[in-house]
Amino acid sequence: MTECNHINAGRRGVLIAGALSATAVAVPSVAGAAGAVNTATQAGVSPPPVLMQVSFDVNGRRHSLELDTRTSLLDALREHLQLTGTKKGCDHGQCGACTVMLDGQRINACLTLAVMHDGARVTTIEGLGTPDKLHPMQAAFIAHDGFQCGYCTPGQICSAVAALAELRQGIPSHVSTDLNAAPQATPEELRERMSGNICRCGAYSNIIEAITEVAGRPA
Repeated sequence: MTECNHINAGRRGVLIAGALSATAVAVPSVAGAAGAVNTATQAGVSPPPVLMQVSFDVNGRRHSLELDTRTSLLDALREHLQLTGTKKGCDHGQCGACTVMLDGQRINACLTLAVMHDGARVTTIEGLGTPDKLHPMQAAFIAHDGFQCGYCTPGQICSAVAALAELRQGIPSHVSTDLNAAPQATPEELRERMSGNICRCGAYSNIIEAITEVAGRPA
């Protein structure tokens, strides 16, 4: 064999050996990748939901439901009881559109699980008044144009009713100047207490006027 042929043979052997080595490395990698995909697919299968019985009073009526334990109070009201007056806005507790009253205290219904409130008393906008007999806060919002599009209004009204109840109970806020005195329904107090309810239409001044009117009436 000439020196040239020997070099060519050597080169050929190196290339063949390299190709075989690359194939040997690649085949397990492909198999491993396929296995990983299968494992991920299996892991991605959602387990069946855990169901639980829950009963609570909503607007004076007793309701018993079997719910996925992940169901928020908001979805229980809207999707299971068809009480769609309570709105889903941000679904993160940042806008206040879903405000309801739970055992007399306001709460963002999107931030709490329904099954946590077995035996509780829930009041939504539907439970405050009727078209024939409006709640004073509902009537005041209409009289003072406390809304434009109206999407946030149910939460605003529920929050306002609860805020006045807090004032009557003497519960101070961040802007209360004298913690030993009963807080008053000043514009500053009302703005602070309503700060968790967002109105994208900007009807804030009218909302405060409506709440102020109701606050001036006998409880």
